[in-house]
Formats: sequence, structure tokens, C-alpha cells
Amino acid sequence: MDLNELKDRQRSQGPVSVVILAAGRASRMGGEGYHKLLAEFEGVPLIRRSVLVALKCSASSITVVSGYQREKIEKAISGLPVGIVFNADYLLGMASSLVAACSAASIRDAEGVLVMLADMPGITPHHLDKLISVFLANEGRSIVRAVCGEIPGNPAILPRSLVPMILGLRGDIGARQIIEASGYPVVGVAIGHAALLDVDTPNEVIAAGGILVR
Repeated sequence: MDLNELKDRQRSQGPVSVVILAAGRASRMGGEGYHKLLAEFEGVPLIRRSVLVALKCSASSITVVSGYQREKIEKAISGLPVGIVFNADYLLGMASSLVAACSAASIRDAEGVLVMLADMPGITPHHLDKLISVFLANEGRSIVRAVCGEIPGNPAILPRSLVPMILGLRGDIGARQIIEASGYPVVGVAIGHAALLDVDTPNEVIAAGGILVR
């Protein structure tokens, strides 16, 4: 499927927008100059791989939040039909990235916001479509999140009505706090170990099949 076909498909698809969080400092990668999102999996930088996964699911739009090493991250996803929001406050933590994303025009008309971490190499389009399908089956009245067995993981879909709560987040906190405080029912969707697999350190990148790239 070429980029024009992807754009056409997105225009005809459902009311869930994907937000890919890619602004963090990757502080656990050490001092060797590696960025986990630039590590290559099957020859593709992890950030680009994550965006391509999202583009193949039944979402209406994709928004990537960049921050640390903005130039390299945005270059790695150049040419893809996604929106990019630069979070100038990325040093303040994950909340600032969620606020930046949910302030984007592409989110305003969405019934749900699928929050996806960019450093999860096990996530597939099928996983995202499972989450979206369950969210739509619940008519957007529930939070839907990926689980591995009984353990909650990522990604998660938040109803549009929670966007004001997201915009009030501060500090190094993410969607988990919204999920716990929202009062909405939470529906778990089993996607296996992929729900828990993120790569924060060089060893984790290598163990997951990645190749470190400066």
C-alpha cells in the first residue's frame, strides 16, 4: 500500500485517532549516544516502525509527538502521512506530551484517543485494531487498554470526554493516572506479551531483536 492509498483509507475510517509518544529523553540508554527510537528492527528505525504499524490500523489519524532529538526523530518518519507535534516542554515529563498531542486539531473530532508508546516493538496493526474494535463495540463509553493476562499494559484508548482531564495533567505522569481517576469502566484486551514489551535500555533493545544506531 502506497502513501496515497494510506491517506485515502484514513479519510474513510473510524473515529479513533492515534497519538504516538516519541518525545522522551531515552535517559536509560546511557551515555554512548544511542536513542532507543532510532534503533533498527529489521532495518527500520523503531519510531518509523511504530508509525507504520499505526498507519496500517483502522484509525482516522496519526499524530506523533516529538521532543528530544527532534530533528533525528522527525527525519526518521519523513514522508509518512502523519501529523507531527513538537513538545518543547518534553523535559517536564510524559504529561506534557499528552497535553501537546490532545491540543492538536486532528484530535478534536475523534471519539477516542489511542495512546501508543513509540518504544514498543511487539505492537502490530492487528493489536491496535482489536483495541479499536472493542472501543467501538462499547460505543466509546469505556476505556480500553491492552493487557497481558491480568497485567495492564499499553496501548490504551481514552474516550473524548477525558481530553479535558488530559489537558490538566502535569509532571512525569501518563495515561495510567487518567485511567485510575476517570471513573470510567476499563475493558482489558488481551494481546499477549506485546502489551508489556518496551525497550528502555541498550540490553532491552538487543534482547527484543533491535540493532543500536547512533
